[in-house]
Amino acid sequence: MDIPFDLLGNALVSGLLLGGFYAAVTVGVSISFGMLDIVNIAHPAFIILGSYIAYIANSTLGLDPILASIIATPAFYLLGMAIYHVYDVSFERRGDNGLRGLAFFFGILFITEVALVLTFGVDYRLVEAPYIGISIHLGPIDLPLRLLVPFLISIVLMGGLHMYMGRTFLGRAIQAVAQDPMALRLMAANPSRIKRIAFGLSIATASIGGAILIIIQPVEPSIGRDYIGRIFAICVMGGLGSFAGSFIAAMALGIMESFTSTFFGPSWSPAVSFGFLLLTLAFRPSGLFGRA
Repeated sequence: MDIPFDLLGNALVSGLLLGGFYAAVTVGVSISFGMLDIVNIAHPAFIILGSYIAYIANSTLGLDPILASIIATPAFYLLGMAIYHVYDVSFERRGDNGLRGLAFFFGILFITEVALVLTFGVDYRLVEAPYIGISIHLGPIDLPLRLLVPFLISIVLMGGLHMYMGRTFLGRAIQAVAQDPMALRLMAANPSRIKRIAFGLSIATASIGGAILIIIQPVEPSIGRDYIGRIFAICVMGGLGSFAGSFIAAMALGIMESFTSTFFGPSWSPAVSFGFLLLTLAFRPSGLFGRA
């Protein structure tokens, strides 16, 4: 069967751009789950919260969604620190950070969704921006700016966090805190404080991820559930705590979903994506870029 070049090329480009979105929404889980061993299944709810904040700022003040998300980032950071403090005092210090900790984050997920439904209803919301609805045409290849802009923001976000983690004391402490808390204490660093900062940073990324999501598509309060599996799958496939691995895994997942949707229909996309996850776990349990 001959496949037209323009169809193949557009599927590949769409997959790469979609992968950029997946990378942006996964980076927070790479910190909380990959580095801190905290299974924050409520992370997609914070992404949706970021989407609604971008929507409010856009519809009432006319702010660009990305700009609104950057302005809201400090508030999300403080929210993340507060949530970790409650989690630490209630569960982690008591050694109950297993099922009870998971139930804690499930409760946050449920409460956030209910609060958004009561406030905004179940109707889909969208934003307006000069680049939404415009495409760049490179021969037969179309580059929709509503996907290209989030892709570029994702590159900046992950590159900035990668440099922060590798070149600052706090960044290296965050990477080490789940592995050897005693070594951190010997370096006069408080593991609880480091984790609180790291979790705040994880939730702060959800503000930007939410803006990216509502640029790509309209949102409603429960849509975050669609991304829980994908986010954790990307985190595992890339190797826990590896930003580079998560980025490449997100690209691979985006390309697979795009090709599957284009040639076989969108209903097959999740099956192919999670099939790749199962193969990765079977032949490379530590992930593509994890420690062997």
